[in-house]
Amino acid sequence: MDSGWSRRRFVGALGAAAGASVLAGCGDGGTAGSTPARPSGSTSPGATASAPAAKEPSGPRPLYLGTYTSMEGGGEGIGVAAYDPVSGRITGSGTITGVPDPSYLAVHPDGRTLYAVQERERGAVTAVRTSDREVLGSRATGGAHTCQLAVHPGGRWLLSADYGSGTVAVHPIDASGALGERTALVTHSRPAPGPGQEGPHAHQILTTPDGGHVLAVDLGTDTVYSYRLDQRAGTLTEVARAHTRPGAGPRHLTFHPGGRYAYLACEVDDTVSVCSYDPSSGRLTIGRPQSTGAKADTNYPAQFAVTPDGAYAFLANRGDDTIARYAVEADGARLRLLGTVPSGGTFPRQLALSPDGGLLFTANQRSGTVGVFHVDGRDGGLRRAGEPFASPVAVCALPL
Repeated sequence: MDSGWSRRRFVGALGAAAGASVLAGCGDGGTAGSTPARPSGSTSPGATASAPAAKEPSGPRPLYLGTYTSMEGGGEGIGVAAYDPVSGRITGSGTITGVPDPSYLAVHPDGRTLYAVQERERGAVTAVRTSDREVLGSRATGGAHTCQLAVHPGGRWLLSADYGSGTVAVHPIDASGALGERTALVTHSRPAPGPGQEGPHAHQILTTPDGGHVLAVDLGTDTVYSYRLDQRAGTLTEVARAHTRPGAGPRHLTFHPGGRYAYLACEVDDTVSVCSYDPSSGRLTIGRPQSTGAKADTNYPAQFAVTPDGAYAFLANRGDDTIARYAVEADGARLRLLGTVPSGGTFPRQLALSPDGGLLFTANQRSGTVGVFHVDGRDGGLRRAGEPFASPVAVCALPL
């Protein structure tokens, strides 16, 4: 792997010229087709699937956008925008510069600090104060091509994943939101890399909903690792492993709000799986592969987004350029494919729901756009909220 370039970026850049040629037509998105209403008796506890998602009060809400600064046609840093929570309209308001290749973003639970990866050969993570956009500093992760990060729910630790080196790291967060020196670095050395992989590729790290464990998804080893985080020392101790089929290439895991089930997108074999989680042991059990709904010859599922009430799940399909819609049944234990909707752009790299679940954002990498959809809480339908917003090499959208 040469410096500044990874398989993640290579996959995203394939066909970039073709993506540019369809930019003018990327607004030709679609609305969800006619689908049956969610069957009675299949709603998650406390959910009200028959009513539309509640809307937040009108008024602009912050939206941050990730990109690649070193890629041709990329951005100059972290895009800063706002969205109307009722109409979904996005308005740009500038760029936070000084953060190279901020391809993934996360926010502190108190909303005062934004964190970004630096997806480069010398991986790093950066803290930015949201009130005045001041860059508070960066810390090396100790790995290569840092691709994803997450803030521990307690707000004291930043977790990050390095795709190029197959490592995960932990950094302390001080009272100002700034980052301290790294307290942990773990390399995924076992099992051996899967078919077609030259090494481990840590693609995601996240905290389980109960806060008891940290999970790391590794595409190269076809494994999801479970760790315990020592919240005093900031160290990680492995407690379990869950393996996909060889060559599946697990990429991204998203939990159901109930906390006992999660949905895994496998990039290489174009499948998804329902996983069960045991809070006492930290063990994840990966279920059978299911369809992504993609019809394209080549498709790379990217990630799930699950509505706050746990009633519906959405999957970004890169290659098919669609969003797959699933009904969530049996309190999170089952996914039922409802169909797909055009993503409104090319190569939807990432999905994100607004906090109230009323809007779904898609970061379309090759067309350089962010699409917005209204989410119908009655049947999981998606309806385009105007024209996509232009954003160079859009790889991450973070609505607050």
